[in-house]
Amino acid sequence: MEFKGIHHVSAITKTASENFQFYTKVLGLRLIKKTVNQDDISVYHLFYGDEVGNPGTELTFFEIPNAGRNVDGNNSISALSLRVPNDQALDYWIRRLDEFGVEHEEVKQRAGRATLAFKDFEGQRLVLVSDENNTGVPGGKPWDRSPVPAEFAILGLGPVQLTVAQPDLTISVLTELMGFRRKGQYPSFVEGQPDIIVFETGEGGTGAEVHLEERTDLAPERLGRGGVHHVAFRVEDEEELRAWITQIRGARFPNSGFVDRFYFRSLYFREPNGILFEVATDGPGFATDEDLAHLGESLALPPFLEPKRAQIEAHLKPLDTVQ
Repeated sequence: MEFKGIHHVSAITKTASENFQFYTKVLGLRLIKKTVNQDDISVYHLFYGDEVGNPGTELTFFEIPNAGRNVDGNNSISALSLRVPNDQALDYWIRRLDEFGVEHEEVKQRAGRATLAFKDFEGQRLVLVSDENNTGVPGGKPWDRSPVPAEFAILGLGPVQLTVAQPDLTISVLTELMGFRRKGQYPSFVEGQPDIIVFETGEGGTGAEVHLEERTDLAPERLGRGGVHHVAFRVEDEEELRAWITQIRGARFPNSGFVDRFYFRSLYFREPNGILFEVATDGPGFATDEDLAHLGESLALPPFLEPKRAQIEAHLKPLDTVQ
């Protein structure tokens, strides 16, 4: 079995309203779902993506108001990337990030692609990656009401970077359990450290890669605001998800079992270095309970939380979602 690519990445923010402003007004993503954390209904869970929130375009944030700042380190998802159409788009993004006072690096090559690394207002590590030569999983379609012109807009999620002290353990899970293929490697940007290894799944390409960085000089990450909680990988449907559940249980990995997130179905498990992986279905999708034209405009709750709507809304701070 193989995954179709990356499904979504979920990260942590301290302030949902500031997060909304940055990811919609600066990065030009669409807020496709404003809901709550199903495991803690007192806080927001925000979903951003392309025009309809296609799988592979979803960047999500849990709001944790008392979260301390993330302390970067080992056993972590140390960077996530966002796809843009081509190399020329990176020139646009340099100007745009400068306009908004966003800290960024110069353009660098990663795995044969032009990339631009930057951080959001909480220190979240992000990389814009050019799709100029992509031949694998296609990107999404930008929202036509984005403040970023479509020819430069973000198309979805690119490779995720994992940083670990014991790479052989993670490599074994990626290749032997999860069906990833080793594609190549490229030099680390940290002097004296081993090359970063590239793994791919499914059709491969920008939307289907994991980049594995070995670091023996770091303490374990302390997860907080500006950190990444988990990465999810795509499967077609519930039947395929249940096959993965059987396979992961058979390998004796502690796991969540089947979880119904309403907008998709999931399984969660931790690989041996402690990084949280999710397996998620492509559907049903985010138009399940809202019209496509009005995604993200009001608080959406799955049916099992709807009876608690008044209680939930009473505890949430208003979020300016005028898009």
